[in-house]
Amino acid sequence: MVITVRKDVTLSKTQKSFIKSCYKGVDTVLNKVMKISFTLVGAITGFTISKTIIVNLDLALADSLEILIFIVVSAFTGIVFYTAANKIICSLIEILDRLEHFIQDITLYELIIGVIGLIIGLVIANLITIPFNRIEIIGLPISISINVIFGCLGIAIVFSKKHEIQNGAIFSKFNSKIMKTASDAKILDTSVIIDGRIADILRSGFIEGELIVPSFVLEELRHIADSSDSLKRNRGRRGLDVLNIIQKELKHPVRIENAEVPEGGEVDSELLNMAKKVGGKVVTIDYNLNKVASFQGVQVLNINELSNAVKPIALPGEEMTVQVIKDGKENGQGIGYLDDGTMIVVDGGRRFIGENVNVTVTSVLQTAAGRMIFAKPKFSDERAM
Repeated sequence: MVITVRKDVTLSKTQKSFIKSCYKGVDTVLNKVMKISFTLVGAITGFTISKTIIVNLDLALADSLEILIFIVVSAFTGIVFYTAANKIICSLIEILDRLEHFIQDITLYELIIGVIGLIIGLVIANLITIPFNRIEIIGLPISISINVIFGCLGIAIVFSKKHEIQNGAIFSKFNSKIMKTASDAKILDTSVIIDGRIADILRSGFIEGELIVPSFVLEELRHIADSSDSLKRNRGRRGLDVLNIIQKELKHPVRIENAEVPEGGEVDSELLNMAKKVGGKVVTIDYNLNKVASFQGVQVLNINELSNAVKPIALPGEEMTVQVIKDGKENGQGIGYLDDGTMIVVDGGRRFIGENVNVTVTSVLQTAAGRMIFAKPKFSDERAM
């Protein structure tokens, strides 16, 4: 599935009212269509019931009376269905919502073994109901009841034994493929989208698998893009542009995962919960999220850690040329930077600010923020000799 992300457009009050009226009109039309459909279903049901009763009881009625009965019963059941249409529609929508939440909460493995259990239960039920199908009137209800009972029983038994099935030799290879597919999924947080380097990494081919963007992350990006603060607004728009680049230029598979942050909940917590649910990895540049994820056993791909890992290694005694651009914290220190952004602290380099100077590396310090190199001017070593 691909996504299309657009920046919000400011609408006038007239445009907003027009859109609302359109949505209201569509909703009214759909409601009427569904009510008419229920009325037709009720009328057909009434006609079928009345005809079945007349045929089974072998009633000898005049054609005009029989037609009148059909019309009265059909009209009555149609009115009943039309009256109850709103409650039926609301109940169906509620059932579908619960079913959707239930399906989202279970894993792909659990869904597959549940379907297998249902099929096994229905096969056994149909074998048992063969004698009951010959019984008139009560045979059909008994068969339906047995199918429902054994279908639910099959699902329950398979779910109770899912860990044994998962560890079994038959499903081990299949389960490993499912786990591998799930582990390929990468969940993006807001910080890594705004950072933008994820697009360059995807372009290089170092990240594979489907990218998942939670709906609450998109909502957070939208709020940032609508901020009154120009800096935040530019960052939010940059994040939306990065998503468009990933979709349109790189054509990398991206999926929007519908999820909401509970009232009083946090975005980071919901992000980690989603990672646990789908078995994927979180891509971020937030070190605090990195620590919390490690504590909860969620795998994290930190772009900053990748950046530090690919920086060239400087060994003590190695020589290099650096431009000193500002003074350091300690007296006499000068600060310079390599092309990859690595900070170099030059001891006694304050007097060389604005100049290129040959230095010798004395030590390297690796911190959470990155790598720092400590050096001293090369000519000081030559003077010491």
